Amino acid sequence: MNIVKLVDTLHLEDLKNPMHPSIFDENEGYDMLIVRLPVIEKKLELISIGFIITSDNSYSYIREEDIFEELGSRFEAPYKILDTTIDKLLKSFEVYRDLIIDMEEALYLNKTKKSFINRWLELKRNIVRIERVLMHASSTMDKMIEYYTDTKDFPLNHYMDLHEHLDRTLHSAKLQLSKLDYLYNFHSAQTNERMNHLIYILTIISAIFLPLNLVVGFFGMNTGGLPFSDGLSGTSSVGIFMIFLSIFMLGVIYFVKKRV
Repeated sequence: MNIVKLVDTLHLEDLKNPMHPSIFDENEGYDMLIVRLPVIEKKLELISIGFIITSDNSYSYIREEDIFEELGSRFEAPYKILDTTIDKLLKSFEVYRDLIIDMEEALYLNKTKKSFINRWLELKRNIVRIERVLMHASSTMDKMIEYYTDTKDFPLNHYMDLHEHLDRTLHSAKLQLSKLDYLYNFHSAQTNERMNHLIYILTIISAIFLPLNLVVGFFGMNTGGLPFSDGLSGTSSVGIFMIFLSIFMLGVIYFVKKRV
């Protein structure tokens, strides 16, 4: 069978598109299945795996060689190809889960690094992409299962297992997104607390030195008749006055702090 002549031109373009989303399309003479899945290796990548399913066989589209590979079985061979990819996804997604656990532990121990936000943004972006792709893949798989349920040679349990694996990874992605949101809120609370503490310290310093600056400014005026300007001990007197003023301001701050 010349599968290229059988497949509609628009469907051929869909199969050739490496970014095509998941879709199941029923046609007269053949059905087209494209499943877009995340692949997590050194970085996150998205791949689209395309199949043409006829009445007695199935074909996998090899995008790099622009050919259709005859698989020799109608449903079993596509299942094995998808099962291998989805199993790898299940295992590799644990890397993201472990990274989020490490970030959580660092927050609890107050040992967050300056790169926290960059790491958080990268994880958030990748997991959102995974969630979006898996939602489409799960919906497509559900549509395919519903269409072929009454077909005699359709291995329903196998494809239900694929669907369950997709849903499990999708549920895990949603859970990790919730944890990331919690970690961001927790990190923001810690940052705000540190900023508030810093502002509190600066306020105390300002409360102590502002009166001293006023005293220095007052006695630094180049005018006559200033207090202590005639005696030899004027500088010492002003110094003692400033010390007592500092002690007085510290007492006021301590009193206000106790009242609050």
